[in-house]
Amino acid sequence: MPIYNVPGVYVEEVPSGVRPIAAQSTSTPVFIGTGGKKDAPFGEPIAITTWTEYANTFLGEGAMTPLSHAVNGFFLNTQGRCYVLDIGGGTLTGTATSPGLSVLEAIDDIAIVAAPGYTDVASYEAVIAHCEKMRDRVAILDAVPNGRDQMAYTRVATAAPAAPAAAPEGADAAAAAGAGGGRRAVEAYRPRSSDFATVYHPWLTVKDLVTGETVAAPPSGYMAGVWARTDASRGVFKAPANTPIRGIIGVQRRVAPQEQGELNDAGVNVIRMVGRGDILPWGARTLSSDAQWRYLSVRRLFCMVEEAIADGTQWIVFEPNDKPLWNMIKRDVTAFLLGLWRDGALAGTRPEEAFFVKCDAETNPPDVVDAGRVVAWVGLAPVKPAEFIVFQVSQFSGGTTTEELNNA
Repeated sequence: MPIYNVPGVYVEEVPSGVRPIAAQSTSTPVFIGTGGKKDAPFGEPIAITTWTEYANTFLGEGAMTPLSHAVNGFFLNTQGRCYVLDIGGGTLTGTATSPGLSVLEAIDDIAIVAAPGYTDVASYEAVIAHCEKMRDRVAILDAVPNGRDQMAYTRVATAAPAAPAAAPEGADAAAAAGAGGGRRAVEAYRPRSSDFATVYHPWLTVKDLVTGETVAAPPSGYMAGVWARTDASRGVFKAPANTPIRGIIGVQRRVAPQEQGELNDAGVNVIRMVGRGDILPWGARTLSSDAQWRYLSVRRLFCMVEEAIADGTQWIVFEPNDKPLWNMIKRDVTAFLLGLWRDGALAGTRPEEAFFVKCDAETNPPDVVDAGRVVAWVGLAPVKPAEFIVFQVSQFSGGTTTEELNNA
């Protein structure tokens, strides 16, 4: 407390009490796999900012691995930072000597998780389960490469994809049929449903920087770069689709529009040759079975908002739980969401149509306060992508206008 004993003018800095909530990073991925270098740092997430830095640390002498293709694809499509977790010959679930994905839980700025080339059911489950546990990151999964049955990508795999069983011949065939055997195994490639995962199909054709050959590469790293580039130029609320994928030659398999309809309904995002030969991601869905979380941009927006509010309101802990605190919470969260609405992330022509924040005696009755909790209700109306553009065209009698008809 200053002492005023000399007449004059005193200028003092007084805290306003406003604590701005900042949007969190949404474009930092982690890539999991092996780069092929024998003395690489295994089992430890390493921050990488350039392809050269990755090559010096992880790249082996042989042909590029799926991990190497993914990191290269990321930096071809954006500038930024990623994490690399080299697990050597280990598994994503971890072993007694390898912690697996659990080492990623302490890194808050990871927003995207990809295990390039891991397309078995156990690997899918490990990545999805990690993202569902953390709730602040989304998985980019690679579809099974070059599957024979296109519709197998719409069926959820419960075991590693297997080739159809060979049918026995002669008497053995009759015996197998009588015992209910002789059936061909049904192929299924799709990861299970999840609000925190998405899958891309097909694989891409790219140039191997070591051998110079044209090879197939998983799309996850390239798509992580597209996500980051879209976030930087438009915002996380813009669906990362209908934009060029840099650094690729083509796709491993072309998907016809009729085939994509089935795949899109199943939440499989197709990378297609569109228009005059542009190769574009032509889908922006999650693997969710819940229509609320169907679109990737909606899921990622909510991940960002939830994390931003949680981090930006840490000062609340142990504050007196009464009306002044409730009003400050409402003020700070409202200011943050108002900024998102102005940026175009939320729908509505007025803030009241875009979001609401409620923190008062109704959300905090005496029993809640006595339990040491403060509760705020936050509702958002996210913008959703225009996935289907419909123009209804009909004939009309040319030369006659509505005005002329009315005057007749």
